[in-house]
Order: sequence, then C-alpha cells, then structure tokens
Amino acid sequence: MGFSFKSQTIIFFLYLSISTAATVQLVQAISSCKNTSSSDDNGGFFNGGRKLAGKCNWFRGRWVYDAKYPLYDPYKCPFVDPQFNCKKYGRPDSQYLKYRWQPSSCSLPRFNGLYFLRRMRGKKIMFVGDSLSSNMWQSLACLIYSWVPNSSYSLLRQKGLTSLTFQDYKVTLLLYRTQFLVDLDSEKVGRVLKLDSIKQGDMWRGMDVLIFNTWHWWTHTERIQPWDYMQEGKRLYKDMDRLVAFYKGLTTWARWVNANVDPSKTKVFFNGVSPTHYEGKDWNEPSKTCSGQREPYSGQKYPAGMPMSWVVVNKVMSRVKKPVYWLDITGLSQLRKDAHPSAYSGNHPGNDCSHWCLPGLPDTWTILFYGALLT
Repeated sequence: MGFSFKSQTIIFFLYLSISTAATVQLVQAISSCKNTSSSDDNGGFFNGGRKLAGKCNWFRGRWVYDAKYPLYDPYKCPFVDPQFNCKKYGRPDSQYLKYRWQPSSCSLPRFNGLYFLRRMRGKKIMFVGDSLSSNMWQSLACLIYSWVPNSSYSLLRQKGLTSLTFQDYKVTLLLYRTQFLVDLDSEKVGRVLKLDSIKQGDMWRGMDVLIFNTWHWWTHTERIQPWDYMQEGKRLYKDMDRLVAFYKGLTTWARWVNANVDPSKTKVFFNGVSPTHYEGKDWNEPSKTCSGQREPYSGQKYPAGMPMSWVVVNKVMSRVKKPVYWLDITGLSQLRKDAHPSAYSGNHPGNDCSHWCLPGLPDTWTILFYGALLT
C-alpha cells in the first residue's frame, strides 16, 4: 500500500499534535504497513498470523454479475429496518442487487440456512457495535429466515439490545449496540468517552460467538459527536487525534478479549472498517458521491487506497493474543460505491453513503463469516 503525500502529512502531524507513547506506536505501525494491504494478505486470520482461509484469499477478488442474486426478497424478510430497505423506499434500479463476490483463486461457500441452524443449535451469537453491526445482524437474520420462512421465532427489542431466537433450533442472534466498544459514561463534567474502560463487556459474556465492529463514530464531530470529553486514566481530554483515540480504544478492546475470552467456549470475530462513499475523488469522480451510482468500481485497485483506520485495525489485530478472526471487508467494500441507500432510506434523511442496502453488500460479509465459522 503506497502512501500519498496527504497520508505522509497526516503521519507528520501525528508526531507534532500529540506527544504520547500511543502516538509514537501508531506512527510506527503506519510506517511498518507501508507496503502491505488487505489484498496482499490471506484474508482473515486468528492472532494476526495463522491463516484460516487455507491457500485461498477470500478477500481478494472481484464483483461479478449473478442472475441468481439477491439471496432473499427484502419485502419478505421481517427484520430489515427502514434505514436499509432501499427497494421499499423507492430505489428504482436493481442491478446493485445482482453482484456476487468472487475470490480470485477459489469460491466462497454458498450460504445454507438449515445447515447453519443445525450446526449452531442451542448457541448464542452476539453482534457488538454500531449501526454497521445492525446492518450485518439483519443480513444474517434475513439469510436464515429465507431458508426457514415457516419456522417460529421470537423477537425482543430493548434499549441497546435486540434478541432474535429461531425457536425450533434454539439459535439466538443478539445485537448489542455500542458505538465505541469502550465505555461512554455520563458524569458531572458531561459525557465521557473512556478509552481504557470496558465495563459493558459484562454483557458480552456467555456467548458462543462474538462479532465486533467499531470505527464510524470515532470520526464524528460537533453536533453529532456523542461525547464531551475523552478520558484515559485520570486525565480528561477535550479532544485528540481520532486515529490515536481509535488506536487506544481498540487496544483496550484487545486487552478485554485477552483477559475475558475462553477460546474453547467462544469464537471471536472482528468485522473490519466499513468504507463510506461521500467523496468521488476516492474513485476518480471528484464531483460525485454514492448517489446515482449503478455499478461497482471496476478497476483492479481502489484509487484512494486503504484508509488509515485499516492500518490501526491491522496493527491491533496483530497483537491480540487470543484467537480473533478478522473479517477484512474494507477492500472489497470500497468497490461497492453503488450499494448504499443514498436517498432511499426510510429513516435516514439526506444522502446516506455510509450504511448499506439490504439485500446487498452486508450479505457478502455474512457469507464470509459463515465460511470462517463453519468450514
């Protein structure tokens, strides 16, 4: 992964802006990754080293048209939120539904909902993260439901926690909403994002599978920033470089995994950085956004390259001591500038180039998860 002048400038100002050991670590991590990218690795892996996709890199490939897609009907799945139900809310084109991810030297397993339910009978699977975790949770729920539309299920929604159980198989899919993984507490001084604390991790115990995600909310500022201060140890910060904060927070999550996960009982996944498509210059169309896009980017390499947040994830994943499978979906998702809701969202006003239509791209994330979990 070559670094542009802009990226080198970011590295330089990281040195100048915050003089902390974490910053130096982060800069060293970025520097050490200059010649790597997700397309050069062998896909997801445990412990940052042991490859689990065999000789095939599931994360390097291309999008191909497949007339058999989509894998389910958005009008028949009861779990799709208005935010992601693009067809219901007026998206006129359908070609974006027809693309299947094809790895370069093999094929992904076909999703089989019955096989999934039988293999996972009696298990609890929890997604932990922000609205991108919700995107993927709904994808898995719909893919399973399409195989057993007459099976009984129970759905319970509480503040911050959703639970769906396919009762005939006692398989439960849970969604725990947290934007940062680390704690966000209300205190006298205001809302405090605690970079070195995960008390909420108690809610994640006892699961058979955990799928984590975080990044998008680390970039929010001003009106949509949900915290007033960041805290590390006893020190409060009004703000800090967001990549540094992300590195600190994700490192805390890695420590939580190392201290609390028993690999003989729980399998852990991390769904990688999901890209946005607000700036057309990223794919050589400077005046465009995701709005009106009808097909994936067709080039061999995405012009913008891998985001710096990917570098942070890469570094943290390499240091987790317990087994964690990194679903490195960033590169393949960057190509899908056509797959966002844009204006066709039921409860996200404006142009949404951050989330993804369902059916759509998150179904590929789910198939990658399915393959890593069960094959």
